[in-house]
Amino acid sequence: MLLYVDLPLDSREAPMTLQPWSSQRHRTAIGRVGLSAPARQAVMDLQMANGIQVLDYGCGRGGDVRALEHLGLDVSGWDPVHRPDGELRLSDVVLLTYVLNVIEKPDERRATLAKAWDHTKAALVVSARLRWERNHVKGTEYGDGILASRNTFQHLFAASELRDLVQDVTAVRCISAAPGIVYAFRSDEARLAYLARQVAPDAAWLASDDTASAIAAVVDHLEQRGRLPQLEEMPWPVVGLLGHMRPQELKRLAEQAAEPLKVEAGAKRSTLDTLLFLAVELFHGRGPASSLPIPVQLDIRAFFSSYTEACQRADRLLFKLRDDAYVRRAMNGSVAGKFTATALYVHRRAMSRIPTILRLYEQCASIAAGRPPSWSVVKLRHQGRGVSWLDYPEFDSDPHPRLSSSYAVDLGTLKASHMSYTDSNNRPLLHRKHEFLAPDDPDVPKYQRLTEAEVRAGLYEQPHLIGNEAGWERELARTGRSLRGHRLILRPEV
Repeated sequence: MLLYVDLPLDSREAPMTLQPWSSQRHRTAIGRVGLSAPARQAVMDLQMANGIQVLDYGCGRGGDVRALEHLGLDVSGWDPVHRPDGELRLSDVVLLTYVLNVIEKPDERRATLAKAWDHTKAALVVSARLRWERNHVKGTEYGDGILASRNTFQHLFAASELRDLVQDVTAVRCISAAPGIVYAFRSDEARLAYLARQVAPDAAWLASDDTASAIAAVVDHLEQRGRLPQLEEMPWPVVGLLGHMRPQELKRLAEQAAEPLKVEAGAKRSTLDTLLFLAVELFHGRGPASSLPIPVQLDIRAFFSSYTEACQRADRLLFKLRDDAYVRRAMNGSVAGKFTATALYVHRRAMSRIPTILRLYEQCASIAAGRPPSWSVVKLRHQGRGVSWLDYPEFDSDPHPRLSSSYAVDLGTLKASHMSYTDSNNRPLLHRKHEFLAPDDPDVPKYQRLTEAEVRAGLYEQPHLIGNEAGWERELARTGRSLRGHRLILRPEV
């Protein structure tokens, strides 16, 4: 296919010139075993299941089509080169996976995106390569991208640029599900349901085989959520087992069996989760109460005097996010996480224990630029506004886990950056692991014993020397110590 592409001009050049070249877009399609990262993210987030029609628009060699078929989904794929006879049909979910970045002309990118949106009934999933991958793309600058030696083109997006493009073309509010992955929903209800799942995942119901176990499931919901479930929230097996009971009788039995302290804690947790959701919703655009997911509507009815009151409290919470002193006090007073001169560091399994204002902080960053699929510790800056998700894959097994990657977003500029340390010979590492967790985490005693032993051995006397692998190994050698699991021992030669 012969294309004429606008070339970048030096500032001293006058008219725009046109240069012909032979585009080989189909060469960017790779053979894949298993789901691509965007398709896997969509399966997890959108809960695609039997009965959902999926279209992979620009499916390349069809790796995602085959993997989704293996999962039992009703999926079709179309590609102008590799599958031109594929069925282009209106579908519930449409995947546009790494297509936009191989298109040379911005107008054609928009047209392709619009065509994919035209085939979408419920949700469009758009993914593209991002600017931090520049070192992995060999070629020369060309137009607004890179021309590789194989005559393929790559436009590398900024994270916010991709979301802005999808929003502009679809004319709906979009969500960054992960770096380089954007969701566009046809309805506000679907978008808000997705946001609600990110703030407070759907409650897991206990298995129910008889009336007694079904009542136990209702009691568990009461303790977890702080209120009794309504019929429309219950799984069908529970509805079938309890359908013969009068609501007042079920209420009496559940309240008698539930532990009051657990119910009180559940109510507090649900209240804070509701405020967090409403604040995130305002950050992203708030709709009427009727557009909210049913569990959120029921929480508002149970824990607030009205939707207006709940929104006002959420607005105040979002406003406080601008107050540096308030945010710093919240970080300093958090029961979970390590507070430093510049930021609060929190392990992902302790996120529910930090103040709601800080959970909102992290949620706003994830909406703006996407939360990476793999991370262990989040860094929330109180000097300026920025969030970093740090991945320590061996956090639980390694006494001093090594940093694998960092993904950061500046909330002032919405610029995102990524740093990989997998090929580094001197990676940053963590100390005092217990400080990143909640005090009642079951692993805290083991981690704390190691820290105390290392302090006694003098390993922390010069903190500036032990932030990376080489410095840490030198200090271990200096003190004649080594590690065996989470135990500090004398070196054999000592």
